[in-house]
Amino acid sequence: MTNKEKTIEITDEVKNQIEMLIHKKIEIWFEHVLFTGLWWMGVGLSTIPWVLWFIFRKKESTDRLLYAGFYVMTISLILDVLGDQLGFWHYRFNVMPILPTYFPWDITLMPVAILFLLQVKPNINPWIKAVFFALITSYLAEPFFHWIDVYAPMAWKYTYSVPIQIFIYMTAHYLSSRNQFAPLKKT
Repeated sequence: MTNKEKTIEITDEVKNQIEMLIHKKIEIWFEHVLFTGLWWMGVGLSTIPWVLWFIFRKKESTDRLLYAGFYVMTISLILDVLGDQLGFWHYRFNVMPILPTYFPWDITLMPVAILFLLQVKPNINPWIKAVFFALITSYLAEPFFHWIDVYAPMAWKYTYSVPIQIFIYMTAHYLSSRNQFAPLKKT
């Protein structure tokens, strides 16, 4: 057997094992998670903040803020998947069983919190807002989700999240303040 054939065989076997575990995870989710209080909380946390943001957003800044919000969603999802897959943490009581991340955190809570901070008191030094955001998410939100058993840090300390959250906020702030887009031309 060549090295290539051996690699294919091993990779396919691991993929089959992962697939079986995902099916088991879905089965557990249907039997023990779906429609529980923590599942409903996740559904609420996935939708209510967006509704509130839609109502209270600065309407003239919607496009600019959504641009930053989609960036936050993307980077949050990527980092969350990496952390989960590398065994730094994992989630229980997911809203959607096949996602390794906590959907409300990456798709709603992180971006909406940042969007509100970006539009409230825009003249405050962004570093102050970034540190505030990082401390709240790292030392209040993460411990809260850990306390209710949704989030299980394995090889992760809350303090590790602080510089990452500062980076995410500061890059979102930078993106939200860009105004150098070329106008679209009709063809």
